[in-house]
Amino acid sequence: MITLPNILTFSRLPAMFAIVALMNADFQWAATSAFWLFIAAALTDWLDGKIARESNSVSTFGRFMDAVIDKVMVLGIMIAFVAGTGYFMGYKITGMLLLLCILGREFMVSGLRMVAATKGIVIEADAGGKLKTFIQLNAIGWLLGARMLEQDFSNLFSGEARWQVTAVHGLGLFLFGLSAVLTVTSGFTYFRRHGRVVLD
Repeated sequence: MITLPNILTFSRLPAMFAIVALMNADFQWAATSAFWLFIAAALTDWLDGKIARESNSVSTFGRFMDAVIDKVMVLGIMIAFVAGTGYFMGYKITGMLLLLCILGREFMVSGLRMVAATKGIVIEADAGGKLKTFIQLNAIGWLLGARMLEQDFSNLFSGEARWQVTAVHGLGLFLFGLSAVLTVTSGFTYFRRHGRVVLD
């Protein structure tokens, strides 16, 4: 279905590729471009749902693709964090293990949803799932913001002002870890509530 909400949803796919490319580029303002492109992509996640509800064009296809593309964008950027340099401040192995926890949960819950769908059951995102997505997006934003400040605004944050960049980076790492915890715990909640659909 070609509707404005679906176009906004699918726009996050090329945005993810562009963000990852900019994260690994070494020209001036690449980090700033990655940050603001991510902010724009994250806003489409709110905007597509708002437009769909107001225009009464909410569809099962739209809800399904919105959830899938959100996961692709978030996981793609998180993988780029682990593969890149400097994002985890010497804790790259920890970051990789947290990412594996997130990946495992997302695949398992997606599999649960697909099995449920074959039985005509739609498993909507619950409060825990929405919270973990919100924290994941914030973690990505703060980490991209720290790289932006470090690479493109280093002249403003040197010497005694350097702590501000470190604080932004540290907050991003904290939120990344918190998102992993919320991702796993919300996964347990999904299986506790809906796991019966895979037991038949």
